[in-house]
Amino acid sequence: MNQQTDTLVIGAGLAGLVTAYELLKKGQRVCIVDAQPREKMGGLAKIAFGGMAIVGTPEQKKKGVKDSPELALKDWYSFAEFSDDDIYPKAWAKHYVEHSLEDVYYYMKALDVSFLPAVNWVERGLFIPGNSVPRYHIIWGCSARLVSQLLAQILPFESDKLQLVFNSTVEELTRENRKITGCKGVSQQGKAFEIKAENTVVACGGFTGNIERVKQNWPTDWGKAPEVILNGSHPGNNGVLHDEVARQGGQLTHMQDMWNYAAGIPHPEPEYEGQGLSLIPCKSALWLDHKGRRIGPQPLVTGFDTNYLCQQLSQQEKPYSWQLLNKRIALKEFAISGSEHNPMIRDRRLSGLLKELVFGNHRLFEQMSDKSAEFVVADNLSQLHEKMNSLTADNAVNLDVLTRTINDFDAMVARGKHQWNDDQIRRILHARQWGSDKLRTCYPKPILDGSPLVAIKVNIISRKSLGGIQTNLHSQVLDNANNPLAGLYAVGEAAGFGGGGASGKRSLEGTFLSGCLLTAQQAAKALT
Repeated sequence: MNQQTDTLVIGAGLAGLVTAYELLKKGQRVCIVDAQPREKMGGLAKIAFGGMAIVGTPEQKKKGVKDSPELALKDWYSFAEFSDDDIYPKAWAKHYVEHSLEDVYYYMKALDVSFLPAVNWVERGLFIPGNSVPRYHIIWGCSARLVSQLLAQILPFESDKLQLVFNSTVEELTRENRKITGCKGVSQQGKAFEIKAENTVVACGGFTGNIERVKQNWPTDWGKAPEVILNGSHPGNNGVLHDEVARQGGQLTHMQDMWNYAAGIPHPEPEYEGQGLSLIPCKSALWLDHKGRRIGPQPLVTGFDTNYLCQQLSQQEKPYSWQLLNKRIALKEFAISGSEHNPMIRDRRLSGLLKELVFGNHRLFEQMSDKSAEFVVADNLSQLHEKMNSLTADNAVNLDVLTRTINDFDAMVARGKHQWNDDQIRRILHARQWGSDKLRTCYPKPILDGSPLVAIKVNIISRKSLGGIQTNLHSQVLDNANNPLAGLYAVGEAAGFGGGGASGKRSLEGTFLSGCLLTAQQAAKALT
């Protein structure tokens, strides 16, 4: 199979779809090639939760949040810890905060995609300042809504300007006279194909679906990579095209910077080996090591610095840890990232969402109790201890240690708020000052007062590549001398969401879907 087109887009994820949409509107012929079947169009965005960091929105203003590009950039630079050499990542960070309102928020509004009225405050920072103000917006309908609305605009072009090639893996970029001219690859049926194009856009995603590669690029300051890391990406995101771009002279940067999450569990019904679910850890749960001791000296609490959580858990003696809580906490705080386990938001069922917020998410609690072995429920601490050790088969949890850990915490809580002296409690109280977090965070009470008890065995789970292919603000791939490679562009996660690492060491969270939109838009502008 041989084809000719104006622009070849490798990857049918969000960044690839936005690139194609913008080019099709300008009259270009576009060919999208993807290794997955047609029903997977949208890639990881189709199953993601759909949170976006956006600056200066009407939702923020209604909540009294005074945000600005200047403040957001200050927060971004703080969390990123850029070096003096990070010219392009810095440029993309600046572009993001200055254009997220117009080119993300209002761009999506034009596609009839809206947000929940609540604005969440995530990644507030711990030792390094993060988000000074709430700016995390949740898509009403999850990111699946954005994908479906884009497809409704794109697919009518299929009879004319758009070619779609599925179940086909790109193995090589072709080149003539120092210009990239398309690609060669093979279909799942073993048939070779070649697609020639005036320009080629790499939108293949990151490399964190390749767990061995994740381990090879493990941040040095995190210590040795854990033996077990769950796959929160997809095996197709393997970094093969990153290597091909490098072979063609493109520059790869910040490959050691990844946005992994600290609390993953195996998917009860996996589609591929090692597939995990990324939990949104409960703030009120005690985070324990393999023996039942509270991890410290700083207690681990989500919502402040995900990078720090992963670093601390990576340095534990065992590759797993425990979250210990009770049903009262689980009903209010336990959540799983992604659209699959958030059907009320995904399907835009407002009454169901409000019911779960008010009365607790009994649906998810019962689902995990029934289907996940890692979600251990027991009537008392002795029974819980037995089930925890049964799950790991190493008898590492010591009942005396576990009892002392919980009793010490509960005794402190029982003394009353005027005598609370615990950093986890302080962060919980701080979180509860913001309305959206108060809805999802319990007021401190002794854990043993709430039966049944719950223990969740968690592992680090891979998620996003923060580094990738170096690009300029036109999304052109750059060589080692920072000169553009003729005919070659990179967008979305493949480009580290801009510049080969726009987030630096840490994301302010919610910068990924938005980064896909912004990098794709810039590529399309340059190509037209």
